[in-house]
Amino acid sequence: MLKTLGAHIKEFKRDSILTPIFMILEVLFETIIPLLMASIIDDGVKKGDMKHIYIVGGCMVVTAVFGLVCGVLGGKFGASASAGFARNLRKAMYDNIQTFSFSNIDKFSTSGLVTRLTTDVTNIQNAYQMILRMCMRAPASLICAMAMAFYVNAHVASVYLIAVCFLAVILFFIIRKTMKYFNQVFKKYDKLNESVQENVSAIRVVKAYAREDYEKEKFSKASANIYKMFVKAESLIALNNPVMQFTVYGCILLISWLGANMIVTSSMTTGDLTSLLAYCMNILMSLMMVSMIFVMITLSIASAERIVEVLNEKPDITNPENPVMEVPNGAIVFDHVDFRYKKDAPDLVLKDINVSIRSGETIGVIGGTGSAKSSLVNLISRLYDVDGGSVKVGGKDVRDYDMEVLRNEVAVVLQQNVLFSGTILENLRWGDPTASREECIRACRLACADEFIQKMPEGYDTYIEQGGTNVSGGQKQRICIARALLKKPKILILDDSTSAVDTATDAKIRKAFIEEIPGTTKIIIAQRISSIADCDRVIVMEDGQINGIGTPQELFANNEIYREVYESQMSGSGDFDEEGKE
Repeated sequence: MLKTLGAHIKEFKRDSILTPIFMILEVLFETIIPLLMASIIDDGVKKGDMKHIYIVGGCMVVTAVFGLVCGVLGGKFGASASAGFARNLRKAMYDNIQTFSFSNIDKFSTSGLVTRLTTDVTNIQNAYQMILRMCMRAPASLICAMAMAFYVNAHVASVYLIAVCFLAVILFFIIRKTMKYFNQVFKKYDKLNESVQENVSAIRVVKAYAREDYEKEKFSKASANIYKMFVKAESLIALNNPVMQFTVYGCILLISWLGANMIVTSSMTTGDLTSLLAYCMNILMSLMMVSMIFVMITLSIASAERIVEVLNEKPDITNPENPVMEVPNGAIVFDHVDFRYKKDAPDLVLKDINVSIRSGETIGVIGGTGSAKSSLVNLISRLYDVDGGSVKVGGKDVRDYDMEVLRNEVAVVLQQNVLFSGTILENLRWGDPTASREECIRACRLACADEFIQKMPEGYDTYIEQGGTNVSGGQKQRICIARALLKKPKILILDDSTSAVDTATDAKIRKAFIEEIPGTTKIIIAQRISSIADCDRVIVMEDGQINGIGTPQELFANNEIYREVYESQMSGSGDFDEEGKE
């Protein structure tokens, strides 16, 4: 774990080295001050030597200034190193997440990844800064102060040794108990983030169903769980302060009593007692800082483990050693394909799929919910890898292609369409970053999106809110189809992506596909029979297997599932708004 995290310090190694150096220098300067103070009392005040007082006092001022400068520089370099470390961790995690296959992403919840990128990294940042500054300063201060105390008077200084042992036992007990609570609390953070994310992203649904009270109760429960965990942990940590105060005042009283007796017997000077009391505060404050360091490290270990889990996650899908860099055409072959989402899952999602699709062919896919329609098309662009058999595109196994090359030739309009914050043009250019305005407009005309875009206040420069909340479902689908068309793909997959448009618009879009991109292989997953009526062939899926394949006419005559769906839809009132109004 330390090796993985340490690799991301990178360009901040210099700051990470300078910070503890300046901290140690600050401690050395602070340690000298009580000795100078003792000299002023014993050799200056008692003897009435003003020259000595001025000289040693000036040395104290210079020492204090040097200590202050070292402390400031240590803080500056420590802040730079810890903030840079946190930046590198976030970037490394984010970059690694971008390489994940769908199966990798399935291992982590969205809220869990957000917590790791925010709260966990912040904890590591704070801990690292404390390690660089306090982890060097506190032990150095403790050792130096202890050494000087024994130098002044070993008999009295032995009180410190007893206090240190006592506090070490208490600190060990506190850390051991709090560790288990901190390990649990970040799992609770994931639940809290999940509650917030769901509520914010689905706020319209929440308000439509008047479920605000339910959502508030769910959030309160998640928040209360974190509260309870932190109260338990902080209650134990809170013991640290009273125990520390008890020890500090006990040491002061004991040293004052012992020192007073020794001054009376002339075995110790007043200056020595003053310096011992100053070292007492240094030692015990150092112990308090050490305890804070251990608490922070305890808190950060749980965060570190979660961060390393993401950093060490290897993508399940990688490029071959010598990838094929060109997709010749859009021909697709499923050859005895078996597939499951998790390698240890007992049941297959797709079972022995065999189908050959010619380049430029239009294929419809229908089937009930859970029949694995989307799973089938996800294998074409290698979003998942097969468990058995092979998927070939352009005559070559998809595992032989460079993934970016393959996915650039496969345009997918998913069932859950996503638009990003930015203008309509910026969203369209996800399909082709170099597309001109005219090319974007033409793609929108093919997708029947140009008409409603032109009616918007700023046309193609209209700003789309995050998630596309300021456009309707049908408008969002058509923009996403236009975006896919701009890729000029060899394979176009529409995963139930016209479900929110009326049948007349759906028909116009299908007609545009036939006329404008005849060489592109088109796969249309749909629930409506009318959406696949013009397809060259239709695949009927049932329970992860192909139940039938053929032209719409052949399936109506020979396939029971297709015929039942056809009759149930055509015998009723038909699809909504056949005149083309949304």
